[in-house]
Amino acid sequence: MKLKKTVILVFVGVMSLLGLLPCSRAAWADDEKIFGFSVSPMTQSIILVPGDQYKGTFKVVNPNSNEQDLIYTIEKRSFYVDEEYNTTYDESDSPIVDWTRINTGESGTIKPNESSDVTFTIDVPESTPAGGQYLAFRVMSQPTGINSEVSNGTAIQEQLVITHLVFAEIAGNTIRNGSIDNISVPSLLTSGDIFGESTITNAGNIHGVANYKLQVFPLFSDEEIYTNEEKPDRRTILPDRTLYNKIAWNETPSIGIFNVVYTVEFEGSSAQVSKLVIVCPIWLMVVILIIIVVLVVAIVIAIKKHSKKD
Repeated sequence: MKLKKTVILVFVGVMSLLGLLPCSRAAWADDEKIFGFSVSPMTQSIILVPGDQYKGTFKVVNPNSNEQDLIYTIEKRSFYVDEEYNTTYDESDSPIVDWTRINTGESGTIKPNESSDVTFTIDVPESTPAGGQYLAFRVMSQPTGINSEVSNGTAIQEQLVITHLVFAEIAGNTIRNGSIDNISVPSLLTSGDIFGESTITNAGNIHGVANYKLQVFPLFSDEEIYTNEEKPDRRTILPDRTLYNKIAWNETPSIGIFNVVYTVEFEGSSAQVSKLVIVCPIWLMVVILIIIVVLVVAIVIAIKKHSKKD
């Protein structure tokens, strides 16, 4: 049977990100039905005190677009974010997973257009050192009552997973230390969008937030034609991690000359690069080169003819 379904698997944690969006969604769709759910908020940033108890909550929402009850389960995991900002769960054990219990249970059912509060408690040992701890609640649901792909006579349904991330700071002697290692903007583009790219290393023991701003100006004007200053791209970088990031102007024209300013900020440090960027497709470069060659040849011929007359 041909695959007619599209599965969208959303793991959004965005750490500084730290609550930038009100909720995240997971959805499964075919030509007839849409099944999905959301978690709100996507992330939490909390402070834990050694020896104390912390109580938190988040919502699981079954939207009114669903025609069926949402049956879900929840599991606790530690998570790891690599330099490409890909999230991996269970990459390494994290003590916060053992400190945490889900008070409302690890499964539940929600009717359409209703939501359920998931509450949890974190008991922090007194001997816990200062620094960062990172916890993921993975909410999982498998659609029911929807046609499934059949393989070897067995029905197969994709499981939907959506993740609520907790960025915890253990109070005490936290160290915020990092460096902006590389920052650059290309001078010439033959295709694609104008972009800035950079690499940041977090050498502290707590997560930090990086802000990325891109500004584009016409060649002979100070009026911005693109900027994300009001809503800069943000990334949370975990301790002992190096993060590569790239942001782009997605409406870059195929031809033009622009002044580009790219700014990166991380935990009190700032770096900026300002550059003239030429956007010119290869075919146009070839045409310009041919014209230049023709002009040079024409000038040389003209000079020789003029010399013979003299």
